[in-house]
Amino acid sequence: MSVETETATYPVTPRNRIKRMHERASYDREAVHAVLDAAMLCHVAYVIDGQPYATPTLFWRKGDTLYWHGSSASRMLRHLKAGTPACLTVAHLDGLVLARSGFNHSANYRSAMCFGTARLVEDPEEKNEAMRDVIDRFYPQRSALLRPITPQEAKATTIIAMPIDEAVAKVRAKGVGDDEEDFALPIWAGVIPVTTVLGAVEPCHRLVPGVDRPETLSLFPEGGRLDDSLLTGQRLYDGG
Repeated sequence: MSVETETATYPVTPRNRIKRMHERASYDREAVHAVLDAAMLCHVAYVIDGQPYATPTLFWRKGDTLYWHGSSASRMLRHLKAGTPACLTVAHLDGLVLARSGFNHSANYRSAMCFGTARLVEDPEEKNEAMRDVIDRFYPQRSALLRPITPQEAKATTIIAMPIDEAVAKVRAKGVGDDEEDFALPIWAGVIPVTTVLGAVEPCHRLVPGVDRPETLSLFPEGGRLDDSLLTGQRLYDGG
């Protein structure tokens, strides 16, 4: 059974309970969603005939349901469409943490792990909406500017939905954690921040003359942080 959207936290079960560094964990829906919404790329893990797989793919969130899509010929999608337990994960690297001992070197990060049963989206209306959402979630209002998808393209695309049954976020966002006696050692230590930064736009060399970049893409400013842009896009997608 999927979690109702008004629930403040996801249930804690043996599947999602953090065993180590439990103080970094949060089962709060908002905390989990914040990690998910700052990303485009996830990994979906599942098992086929006893063999584990982890497939990278683009995804998006609508309420408490995660969606991803791909080719109808995909092994992952052919397998998951029957209704299969899956685990979707996202991770952001935020900093390199250099300590005075190798043991205390670490990284600052944000991660989320979501469990549920993946299903094939077969209802035509839901599938059409999802095929618009995969564009508008990341590029607000862009689907209305594009040519309509063809029946052949729709047939070649499979959409998978997975209600989030259980989830957990785990975050490290602090400085060096050396042993007390090591702080007196003459060894440099500190944090090197890591971010994904947007570069300069590279327009298609075959643009029709007079076609300008739409204002809606100002969401992606040169020099801006990708995760900030994606979080803003999610708020727009949610109607906020």
